[in-house]
Amino acid sequence: MQAAVMVSCASMAMAQGQEPTAAPAPTAVHPERWPAAQSPGLVDARNEARITAIMARMSLREKIGQMIQADTASITPEDLRTYPLGSILAGGNSPPLGAPDRSPAAAWVATAQAFNAVATEKREGHEPVPIMFGIDAVHGNSNVVGATIFPHNSGLGAMHDPALMREIGKATAAETAASGIDWAFGPTLAVPQDDRWGRAYEGYSEDPALVAAYAGPMVEGLQGKPGSQTTVQAGHVAASVKHFLGDGGTAGGIDQGDTRVDEDTLIRIHDAGYPKAVNAGTMTVMASFSSWNGVKMHGNKALLTDVLKGRMGFDGFVVGDWNGHGQIPGCTNTDCPATFNAGLDMAMAPDSWKGLFESTLAAAKSGEIPMARIDDAVRRILRVKMKLGLFDPARPYEHRPQEMGSVAHRAIARQAVRESLVLLKNEGVLPIKPSATVLVAGDAADDIGRQAGGWTLSWQGDGNTNADFPGATSIYAGIARAVKKAGGKAILSPEGSFAQKPDVAVVVFGEEPYAELRGDVRTLEFQPGHKKALALLKKLKAAGVPTVSVFLSGRPLWVNPELNQSDAFVAAWFPGSEGEGVADVLVGGQTDFHGTLSFSWPKTAGQFTLNKGAAGYDPLFPLGYGLTYATGGHVGPLAEEPGIDASDSNSSTFIEEGIVAKPFQIKADAGVSHRLVDSADRQEGAIRFAFTSAGKASILGPNLTLERESNADMNVEVTYRVDAQAQAPVTLALGSGAVRIDKSLADQGQWAKLRIPLKCFAEHGTYLGGISQPFTLSADAPFTITISDMHLATDPAGAVCPQ
Repeated sequence: MQAAVMVSCASMAMAQGQEPTAAPAPTAVHPERWPAAQSPGLVDARNEARITAIMARMSLREKIGQMIQADTASITPEDLRTYPLGSILAGGNSPPLGAPDRSPAAAWVATAQAFNAVATEKREGHEPVPIMFGIDAVHGNSNVVGATIFPHNSGLGAMHDPALMREIGKATAAETAASGIDWAFGPTLAVPQDDRWGRAYEGYSEDPALVAAYAGPMVEGLQGKPGSQTTVQAGHVAASVKHFLGDGGTAGGIDQGDTRVDEDTLIRIHDAGYPKAVNAGTMTVMASFSSWNGVKMHGNKALLTDVLKGRMGFDGFVVGDWNGHGQIPGCTNTDCPATFNAGLDMAMAPDSWKGLFESTLAAAKSGEIPMARIDDAVRRILRVKMKLGLFDPARPYEHRPQEMGSVAHRAIARQAVRESLVLLKNEGVLPIKPSATVLVAGDAADDIGRQAGGWTLSWQGDGNTNADFPGATSIYAGIARAVKKAGGKAILSPEGSFAQKPDVAVVVFGEEPYAELRGDVRTLEFQPGHKKALALLKKLKAAGVPTVSVFLSGRPLWVNPELNQSDAFVAAWFPGSEGEGVADVLVGGQTDFHGTLSFSWPKTAGQFTLNKGAAGYDPLFPLGYGLTYATGGHVGPLAEEPGIDASDSNSSTFIEEGIVAKPFQIKADAGVSHRLVDSADRQEGAIRFAFTSAGKASILGPNLTLERESNADMNVEVTYRVDAQAQAPVTLALGSGAVRIDKSLADQGQWAKLRIPLKCFAEHGTYLGGISQPFTLSADAPFTITISDMHLATDPAGAVCPQ
């Protein structure tokens, strides 16, 4: 029996010659309790001999370079001549070289070729080693314009179809390889236990058995089956199962938080998919931002080395997450020997790569990082590069643009949409007769960006338009095509107006796109657009129009009021680019509903940790629930008290369509009036602030803590129109820090957006760790401005720090 392994943050700090910071008691790890596994075929004698020869020719500087990954937004190909890094990535908002972030495959191919040309060129004192290019191809190659966008994982879990997952992996790999990229940061094997977590939709299910069933097929789809041709030349890419370990179990559903469970629970729930992924041959594993019982995973040697590489027999390499190493006590983004000593092989240092390179090189020279550990990391990295075929310069898929959004791949995605839809209620209105006149309403009815969700062309998935998705189909367009074939008619009216009463209305609404941080919520009550969607449903019901709700979300949410107003209700998740898949099931009845819930659906907005098997399990719809046309679908009247005050959770939306969002309120000086006026697209959808003299108007509310949001490069976004130009300075303050904005405002009479990074306010004196007075707009002379919306956002386009 192996001895228990113990790890603590304090010991890591002491290993670096620093004073230990306060740390939790070390947690015992018993590797013998964990499921055994073994990487198949990653190690073979011929490749290991080649690797040994290559490493013998590499300088220490080149070895350290292999262990560090930089982001395309912070490095150029020429930098590789001085800093011979082994990998680059393109983060969710990072562009290809010399092109916008939203670019088709050609720009990405050119970027990969430019970096590889320098990495593999023959020059004195340099051992040519190809780079690995990683990207968040998490639901298709979703950062590249023209790609097939598959449903997010919470929807794929509802399919309960491992074989289709393998086909999704193959299609994703082909489109990723065709973009010049050879490494997909997926699949996510988190088992979300708290639906408030902003990454819950990246998990397939709350059920560890379903996650385990999907892990192997998805890895094999991306990489090819062990023993087959698993190279980029064959259209495969390296998988990166993530985030090891426990990211779905953090207390309170806080992203990058602490999973406080015993070792047996960590194994039973959160480790369920990893042995299957290792046995399927996953080439890389990504460490989690999160902690286990107070110890950051990026520094947890017991789990990264003793369990993953030891007990599980993982022979690939472990990569970090976005500057995750810098969160280890005693470390910074640019200096962290502890993470490599713990078992991380490659650090993701997007914008900190240069400093981390120099400090890691110094630690290697001093012996703080043993040479054996460096050689092990480099061997693992070269092993994957060799197995992936990167030492072969041929890249046939880079000359196959037809792979992007191909008919075959879109057919797979359309099937996934059909299989993932879950029918929660049907009072006889479905299926829709193909010959019917169908009103298609709701603010997401004809919006491919909304149905694609986060991690789509940008990190948070915002700022997208239908023009960014060539070849894709909105839900409205899919319904219109389906009914037109049978002589029916579809009428698009987002606000639900009609001249002649339709036979049926399909209302498409739901969550706005989001990723982590912005997606973290404190209640499960559906909030974005809640009042607008509910009012639309009530309007249609009052007019006697049978109504089908198609609800877009990354997770189950409390929607009892909307369910009560709907004759049928479909959980469509974030279905991706193929809206026709929705019409395939709703129209005609030739295809029945297939999906069943892979997440329990809440009865109240406060059922955050609603997981089957837990004490007091009492959902509205249990795990595995899903109606079909054959089974009927009556749901009686539901209680409309959410059980929790949604306003308590709001810390990111301050004004929405002219309404000051609770719990915030306006306070203005005597010389400043404010009243509702029309916005660009809504009656009384904005607030006009008129300064008749010097004064200020403030948005007051509870204390805010925005350090995490600042670290994620979020900004304050204001949608406004200047009605009377400023004749003197105008400032916007967040807490104690104020920036002058009058020189950055658009011309009078134009609707525009002002985006100011949170870091800008910090530079001007705001302490983001505790903001007692959120926003104050001040003018030194008469000035009039109308504001329709004010919230925190992540879209970096146009974000500037006013001078």
